[in-house]
Amino acid sequence: QVQLVESGGGLVQPGGSLRLSCAATGNFRRINDMGWYRQAPGKERELVATITSGGSTNYADFVKGRFTISRDNTKNTVYLQMNSLKPEDTAVYYCNAEVYGIYWGQGTRVTVSS
Repeated sequence: QVQLVESGGGLVQPGGSLRLSCAATGNFRRINDMGWYRQAPGKERELVATITSGGSTNYADFVKGRFTISRDNTKNTVYLQMNSLKPEDTAVYYCNAEVYGIYWGQGTRVTVSS
């Protein structure tokens, strides 16, 4: 079994920054791809960014240049540095990890508002 726990969400003003973390625990040897997704009220969950075990990254167009995904394989943790936040970034952010299958965290809420 694999557990993912996100942290770092909160309320931030437009133009501000937040750093999300997601730590994986459980019985596994390695994690393959990890990623961040988000779901805004009334909308479907959408991909934000992904990162392979080797560090290759992929971003949704709407976050390119503003968000950075990274991971620390020694800590089984993936991060999402979010800069220049906009009100439309308001959502619940979920991390996922590919181990024996796809696992999801419980989500952390990000609210961008003045």
